Order: sequence, then structure tokens, then C-alpha cells
Amino acid sequence: MSWWRDAVVYQVYVRSFADSDGDGTGDLPGITAHLEHVADLGADAVWLTPFYPSPMADGGYDVADQCDVDPLFGSLADADRLLAKAHELGLRVLVDLVPNHTSDQHPWFREALADPASPMRERYLFRTGRGEDPPNGWTSVFGGSAWTRAEGDEWYLHLFDTTQPDVDWRYPAVHAEWERILRFWLDRGVAGFRIDVAHGLYKQAELADHAGEPSDDPLFHAESSPNAWDQPEVVEVYRRWREITDGYDERVMVGEVFLADLDRVARFVGPDLLHQSFNFPLLAAPFDARTWQGLIAASLATFEGHGTSPTWVLSNHDVVRHATRLGGVAQARAATLTLFALPGSPYLFQGEELGLEQDTLPPQARRDPIWLRSGGTVEGRDGCRTPLPWTAQVPGHGFTTGMPWLPYGEQAVTRNVATELADPGSTLQLYRKALRLRRELQDGLAREVEWLRVEGPVLALRRRHVDGSALVCILNTGARPTTVEVQGEVLVASQAGVGSGASGTVVPPATAVWLCEAGPAL
Repeated sequence: MSWWRDAVVYQVYVRSFADSDGDGTGDLPGITAHLEHVADLGADAVWLTPFYPSPMADGGYDVADQCDVDPLFGSLADADRLLAKAHELGLRVLVDLVPNHTSDQHPWFREALADPASPMRERYLFRTGRGEDPPNGWTSVFGGSAWTRAEGDEWYLHLFDTTQPDVDWRYPAVHAEWERILRFWLDRGVAGFRIDVAHGLYKQAELADHAGEPSDDPLFHAESSPNAWDQPEVVEVYRRWREITDGYDERVMVGEVFLADLDRVARFVGPDLLHQSFNFPLLAAPFDARTWQGLIAASLATFEGHGTSPTWVLSNHDVVRHATRLGGVAQARAATLTLFALPGSPYLFQGEELGLEQDTLPPQARRDPIWLRSGGTVEGRDGCRTPLPWTAQVPGHGFTTGMPWLPYGEQAVTRNVATELADPGSTLQLYRKALRLRRELQDGLAREVEWLRVEGPVLALRRRHVDGSALVCILNTGARPTTVEVQGEVLVASQAGVGSGASGTVVPPATAVWLCEAGPAL
């Protein structure tokens, strides 16, 4: 079976992982020096956020050159050394691609602005305004209009920040350039790509206005702005990209498809399309067993039915950390352990293995364009992007010898790698134990999930093992202990207090547990 179907992928937010030169910003040599942490955790692959040349208006997702490394993060030689070290440790490396837009400092766009007659103008979406108004009423995901005036009556489209002009994928030269970019990184040895805003790229040809009001929720922005997202032509881009990646050995593409409807997401995946797509509904789900069971069952049926495997995502660089969103570290530990019991690929965000919660930053420290464009009324994403704390020592916490680019919160003193490695009950040790067990069990477990009939705010599932035993996972999202009529050896639990009696297994509130049921020991 292909390596990626059940791979554990660890997301490194490059700017915030490890700083090698004391300038307060994470870099590629810093990642290389700390890759053992990821390997020892039990990950199979690393996904690196953009490290390309960029003015950093949107944390590197405003790319000025897709085939180089920003000096802030190192050099191409540093990227090669990182790849070599990862391969030594048995880790594959995915890099982030941003095909929906470029930086306004990209050579294409600079030429397009300097010379309206340049063919580079065709690579972007320039349109004539309506008097003093932009060409249509589309809004940016980051707030405000999706249009900025270039000169005279000419405007350009940017579905994100004004410094991120959208590319016109209806222009053939764009396709040829991106095929070159793919091969550049594949030839360098990357294992594949995470594709930013994969459902974007194409816009409705006439750029017609939408009916209704846009939503502030990124999960539903595409639903309320249908002409700007998820156009029928976009999947054909990935059909061609799949031909290219299939020409290399065991490479993979995973798309950031921010759509609420799983059937629409599944259009992007398959044997001749993307290998996987992010599966986002759990990002908006409360800590509730019945809700979770429904979403998990739907995800398994949808993605396995399309010849791929589901991905499981609870945190990333764009959302509130799930330890905060779900109500606390106990809930986060239980949620994660439940997802580790499922077939498919967990995508982890750096720091969640420490139980990090969302940091609250002072206004003057915030950098996110969402915060800036909203005039300071929307917090944005900085609170999940604070640097990874390696030690308890302030102010750099082992991340840097200088001042970190975003300030740490108080939690870093107790929730850091060094402190948690020394604590058998820490969240880091839970992740390491659970992922070690997961790797040991994975080859023998059936992909089919059986749902056990249980009462109350409880989810219980079974996966049978080839040796005749079974892995049972129980999740109690309620406020009281619950007894489930299943017995077995406790393999791992998210909290202490799991008990066994004649009537079954007692699971404390906000707790998940794995049991080995019947048969020989797993």
C-alpha cells in the first residue's frame, strides 16, 4: 500500500520552528538541526510552509519566486541539506505550493504594472472598474474589497491581501510555468506538495457578482462566493499535475480544499487527480461524540469510496489551536487519540504535541494581514503561530538566542519540549506512545471501522486485527464518567482514571482510551 495512505505528517511553520542564527526567525538550518524531534515523535513526513523569496506580507504565502529560498530562511543549499537529513531519518518532505496568487513583488506582476501592454498583464486578472467602483463586489477573505486600483480605471483581483494578486489560470503560459516549478522541486527530491487554496485558481469567466452576502467563515466562504471558487475547470489542473508526479517514485499531492461539502471536496481526489485532500469539517465541530461520529463516518465513506484515504486535521497555521477551540488540553488529547485510531493520515501542527493553546498577543505585536486589514477588530492567526518552545528559558525558549519574531505566552514555561520529555504524563509523551503503537498496529488492522452501540455522549469504534484481536477506541465527550460494555487491555489513554470492571470499561470525562479486545495481545 502507498506510504501516504496512513502517513503521519507533521506541519512545520518555518518561521516559528527553530532559529539557527539568532535573528528571531525560524529558518531551514534550524529545522535540519531539530528533525530528530519530528522523527522521534513518530511522524512519517514533514510539510514545510513557504520558505521562498517573499516580502512576508502574509507570512510567506505571498511568493516572489517559487524556485528559490528567501535569505531570511537560508539558501537552496540549506534546502538540499534539510532534504538529505530528513531522508537519513526516514522522513519524507512535502513543500507548500501557492498557485492561486503571487506576491505583488513577483517579476511577473512588477512587469505587468510597469507596462500595461506586457504579456505579463495576461497572467493576472486586471479589469476595468465601474466608474469609481471596482469591477465587481467580490470581497477578500482577509476583509474588504477583493480589488485594488492599479492605475486609471484598471483594477486587479486579490482574493486575499492586496499584496497577493490572483493569477489568471485561463492564460496558457501560467500552466507551463507551474509545470516547470513542479519539476524543479521534484528533481530536488521532495516527496510531494501541499497545495494552497487548491479549490481556487480558476474564477468564473465573466467575474460575475455573487448572489447574497459573503461569509466570514473560511469553511463557507466558497459557498457564499461561488463565482470566485471551485470552478469546474480547476480539477483538470491536477489531472495534469498527477501525470507529472506519477513520473517520479512515490510522490504525493494533498490539496487545501476549503469546502464544507465532502462530495465537492472528493471531486479533487482520485487515481488520476490529487492523492489526498484536507478534510476540514472537524475544524468547525464542537467536542461532541455524536457530531464526531457522523463526521468521521461520512469522511471514511467519501474518501475511501474515491480510492484514497481521509486526512484528519485539528490544528494548522490558519485556525485557533484545538486545545483552545475544544475547551482545554484534556479535550485536545482525547480528540487527537481518537483520530490516531482511524485509517487515514493525521496532519499535525507543530506545538500541538505539547498541548499548546492559542496565545494572546498584545496588539502591537500582531503581524497578520487579517488583523491589519480589519483595523484591529479581528485577531487573525498570530496566536497559533508563536514559535515552538524548546526549553523553559525566557525570552527565547531555546528557539532563538535573540528575540523571537512573535512573543511567547506564559504557557511556554511549562509546555516546552525539554520539560515534557522529562514528564511521563505529558502531552508530548502521549503523542509519542500513541504514534508508536499506531505504527506497530497499522499493517494488521482492517480499514473498516465498526461503530459500537453506546448511550450518551460517547463514541466507540472497533478495528479488527489480523491476529484475531481488535483495537477498540472509546471517546467520552461528556462531563461525567461513563461505563461502556467492552473489556480489554488498556493500551493507551488520554488521561488517567480509566477503569475496568465486570460491567465494562469506565472512561472518565473528556477522555479517550484504546483497548485490545479479545484474541492474542496486539
